[in-house]
Amino acid sequence: MNCRVDRSDPDAAVAPRRYGLDPLLFTPEHHSMSGIRGDILDVWERSWLGKAKTAPCIWVARGRLCPDGGALWGRAQPGQHTPHFKRTSVSTESLSRWVMSVEPVNHASWLDAWGRGLVVPPFLDPAFSSLRPTVVMLIVVTSISSLVHLYSISYMSEDPHSPRFMCYLSIPTFFMPMLVTGDNSLLLFLGWEGVGLASYLLINFWFTRLQADKAATKAMPVNRVGDFGLALGISGRFTLFQTVDFETIFARAFAPINSWISRNMRLNAITLICILLFIGAVGKSAQIGSHTRSPDAMEGPTPVSASIHAATTVTAGVFMIARCSPLFEYPPTALIVITSAGAMTSFLAATTGILQNDLKRVIAYSTCSQIGYMIFACGISNYSVSVFHLMNHAFFKALLFLSAGSVIHAMSDEQDMRKMGGLASSFPFTYAMMLIGSFSLIGFPFPTGFYSKDVILELAYTKYTISGNFAFWLGSLSVLFTSYYSFRLLFLTFLVPTNSFGRDRLRCHDAPIPMAIPSILLALGSLFVGYLAKV
Repeated sequence: MNCRVDRSDPDAAVAPRRYGLDPLLFTPEHHSMSGIRGDILDVWERSWLGKAKTAPCIWVARGRLCPDGGALWGRAQPGQHTPHFKRTSVSTESLSRWVMSVEPVNHASWLDAWGRGLVVPPFLDPAFSSLRPTVVMLIVVTSISSLVHLYSISYMSEDPHSPRFMCYLSIPTFFMPMLVTGDNSLLLFLGWEGVGLASYLLINFWFTRLQADKAATKAMPVNRVGDFGLALGISGRFTLFQTVDFETIFARAFAPINSWISRNMRLNAITLICILLFIGAVGKSAQIGSHTRSPDAMEGPTPVSASIHAATTVTAGVFMIARCSPLFEYPPTALIVITSAGAMTSFLAATTGILQNDLKRVIAYSTCSQIGYMIFACGISNYSVSVFHLMNHAFFKALLFLSAGSVIHAMSDEQDMRKMGGLASSFPFTYAMMLIGSFSLIGFPFPTGFYSKDVILELAYTKYTISGNFAFWLGSLSVLFTSYYSFRLLFLTFLVPTNSFGRDRLRCHDAPIPMAIPSILLALGSLFVGYLAKV
């Protein structure tokens, strides 16, 4: 029997309330069905004028133009217009998401990708949805990606392979929206694999470097372990619920709550599925056990680090858990595992970060630590706060990486902080940007990071469970270590007496205008986005 939720049934509005879902996201009055038919102009006219709420199809067309159009343009005009074409494409996509974000927040928009008149199995019904977490992620991904593309034009201007780099950089910008807007597990998995492929290509961009080749080779099998866990979890959900559609799974999750799997040991089916899904998140989001691949990703160009760590690959695991939150709420064992793993990752990465001397590796370990906060926030059932911290983290982490890129670019690719020092006078703008990003990272009062990081620790403290207390104390210790290595980075790079050669200091220059504009916009986000979103 097909148990898919009928969106035309008035009684469908009652089902979300029964199973603890937000009724504003699932009521049939707040969505519309429209097939992809006709040309792009027809779709645009119907979407933009509000004749039919088909906003998700806009990013399908525009996101498709970014990687594919850029690749074709790069072949035709190598080294000339490809960066500008990509910057325009991604910036237009980002602007459209900001302009149209008000509608999906209040009205869940649905788009049937098959159109009408086609008979498909009910479990293979791909559709794109725009729910509240989806809209937040779309804005974050497109905004950060557009700024990184703009920054990369100047950063990679002297590289002869910049068209290939811009093509690779656009791949996660295409696959990440597919991941976050997919209405079923198959679309999510397709986007999941796409961002993993993009991670390998970007890390291995300078493939003639031995360390870059080793890092990319290491990242791929670690990613595959997580992908295998996610694939098993999706297969288990299909076996149990006979569908991959998220709505149907969430509506029916209460029925098999006592289902057991017996293979020489008795396992709860929902618990096993959730743990397998979490293994996928561990592999993708560089949690404990796979955290070593995150610093190795620093072998790619600095814009790669900003894109992967701030908005795309590393955040995919957190979003997947938040997207499947109605399912994760049933097995308490899975939540305990998630909380413990996230807390241990935040502590381990923070303690490792204080021992690093590479500028980018320090920021990379801070990413692992902050993702750990998001993971254990999901483990204590505060998914909205986790997504809130993900959004805030994207702005100040991209700012830190782009500021580090400005220093590395001016210092002739030197990344060892011990060989820098005294750069505050030579790089006043970059120093100010790095200071803003560091204050937001450590949770200093009133920058963006304070509004979400403090709330996560407060919620863990008031959980009154062993796992909640465990997460609170490890998270609190991680705050101390984060403050230490953040100020250590600032002192070794900008404030202590210089340790660089005189000839290197003569060639130093602050960030040029094309690299400064993205940093200024990210600095504004690192200062005010948390407060504005909180209000």
